[in-house]
Amino acid sequence: MADQPVTILCLASYYKGASFLKAASALGAHVILLTREKNADEPWPRESIDDLLLMPDLHKRPDILYAVSYLMRGRRIDAIVPLDDYDVETAAALREHLRLPGLGETGARYFRDKLAMRTQAAAHGIPVPPFTPVFSYDRLRAYMERTPPPWVLKPRSEAGAMGIKKLHDSEALWRKLDELGDAQSFFHLEQFIPGEIYHVDSLVYEGNVLFAQPHKYARPPMTVAHEGGVFVSRTLPHDGDEARAILDLNERLLGAFALDHGATHAEFIRDHDGQYYFLEVAARVGGADIERLVEAASGLNLWGEWARLEIAYARGEPYEVHPSRHEYAGILVCLARQEWPDMGGYTDPEVVYRVHKKHHAGLVVASADAGRIEALLSQYVERFAADFLAVLPPLDKAPT
Repeated sequence: MADQPVTILCLASYYKGASFLKAASALGAHVILLTREKNADEPWPRESIDDLLLMPDLHKRPDILYAVSYLMRGRRIDAIVPLDDYDVETAAALREHLRLPGLGETGARYFRDKLAMRTQAAAHGIPVPPFTPVFSYDRLRAYMERTPPPWVLKPRSEAGAMGIKKLHDSEALWRKLDELGDAQSFFHLEQFIPGEIYHVDSLVYEGNVLFAQPHKYARPPMTVAHEGGVFVSRTLPHDGDEARAILDLNERLLGAFALDHGATHAEFIRDHDGQYYFLEVAARVGGADIERLVEAASGLNLWGEWARLEIAYARGEPYEVHPSRHEYAGILVCLARQEWPDMGGYTDPEVVYRVHKKHHAGLVVASADAGRIEALLSQYVERFAADFLAVLPPLDKAPT
């Protein structure tokens, strides 16, 4: 195996993971990208892709099984990597069908299906907000009698805050379920818990969490998604009480979910009484340029490390991770009124990265001084709101 290149099939329903493709290629892997036809003209790093394959839809079974099985008649595939959250379950189905290592369909559910992840977490003693499936109406009525509102009705397999509805009474819930009709079983209900939201971004190898960096959002992502505003997150010091609490929960969580290897992005909440709860986890690198936040603080590019990790696993080799620094970083991102916002006025030396995306303004700041990061984020969030901020209605599902 060591004398021939590892072949990695990457699935991408959306334009994501260019850094993974570049890193895998630079490490000597044979990289196959399978994406949707509508993504053909995206700025993929073509020099890092050995085979670019297009399909109308990556989620239609058995079409995807037929296509990748046909591909394997002439090419060995060692690993299947989903570059987007919506490809996690497809990758799992392909691994099951082709008997390849990595998350299978049941394991992938814990990282995509919000009901499955809550059920599994609760079974292992990890605190979660009080929740219920919506299959049985009798069970649903009993839940509402013992659990005070507000509640949130969440799609089980959407990404981020898409499709989430906050409800204040039982009548609103019944109306919403009527609207959903046969689709209602693809949702679950849980108590809305106000509080502070955290995320931990990790790398796991052979069941061990080798790297985990804790962060805290300035405002809950659901609030930003539904009400608009500037998305802000910052690194927490590892030795603080908040960081210790969520790092411990993250370690227990990934053990309970039996992830063998990969990158993860997990979110937690602390309520007003100081109780921490698990919210959700994804088997991928976090979105919204969070990898830039992690890299600014640690020197590690999560996409690149994930590629290195997958190649080591395919070769049966050990994998180690070595952050090159331990600093503090913060990120700000928002929708912008301008097609290409001019961020030339943000000239502080702590600015280490600027987002380059249509109708988006964003930057990352880094410093050895946590107080300096706090001050810059506080100052910049007000300036972003005045200089760039645009607000659009939230999406109920990902665009097709």
